[in-house]
Amino acid sequence: MTSPVTGPATDADVPGWVRSLGLPGLVDIHVHFLPDRVMRKVWAYFDDASRHYGVKWPVAYRLPEDERIEVLRSLGVLTYAPLVYPHKPGMAEWLTSWALDFGARVPEAVPTATLYPEPGVADIVASALDSGARCFKSHIQVGAFDPRDDLLDPAWGLLAEAGVPVVVHCGHGPVPGDYTGLDVFEKVLARHPRLTAVLAHAGMPEFDAALELVARYPRTYIDTTMVGTPFSEAMSPLPPDWPARLADVADRVLLGTDFPNIPYEYATQLRAIASWAAADDRLGDAFLRAVLHDAPARLLGVR
Repeated sequence: MTSPVTGPATDADVPGWVRSLGLPGLVDIHVHFLPDRVMRKVWAYFDDASRHYGVKWPVAYRLPEDERIEVLRSLGVLTYAPLVYPHKPGMAEWLTSWALDFGARVPEAVPTATLYPEPGVADIVASALDSGARCFKSHIQVGAFDPRDDLLDPAWGLLAEAGVPVVVHCGHGPVPGDYTGLDVFEKVLARHPRLTAVLAHAGMPEFDAALELVARYPRTYIDTTMVGTPFSEAMSPLPPDWPARLADVADRVLLGTDFPNIPYEYATQLRAIASWAAADDRLGDAFLRAVLHDAPARLLGVR
């Protein structure tokens, strides 16, 4: 048995639970599909998570690409942003080309792109926008780059002008990077206040700072990726008043999951979100409909 209050008990319950909310399906702004050899390297990194993060991180959906696509379909994920990210120069253009092709051949996937501070980055971003990219990914932790780099400034400007969202992993979680921290990325927002920025993982663990940025910049959002799940709560617990604080920014919270690289079922994330909705009378089912479908659909241009 499931209900909007408790959320789905298992993945098998997800489609029925979503229908009980009056939704046609889910829109997930934060999943990952990568070229096979890159994905294998990502999974190998998580296999060694005890050394990197101090916790085990078994990848729940370690499946061939076609099977991962079918899992999302079986869950009722109508649309998703398959995010790619480089960790060194020379990768961004190749990964962007791959992601644009993935978005063209998989009906539920929107075309995405990425960026890295290197000569020609503005041309790569402009070309991706011309090719129909509807979401970008910037992984400051993995890329170990300064988002304030002068090379990136025209690229941020292009994205701001286009109104295309960029999902930015700029928080310190799960471990700090060379240039992570919400205070660092705020310098980008201050220079480009019209940038449509999605703070991945709600800025984990800087949840307070993330909400402050959402309040300060009207085109800044947070996604729910891994937030509030038992796995993350053990490392980066949410503030006790988290649901109450979401009431003022309910239309700028977006479903994100990190599928397939999560150490638990997809339904686990939905239960966390459902628990916030149940904890404050100002949220409830309307909040769930906004987070799980309406807000991310609007940002991704889903009709």
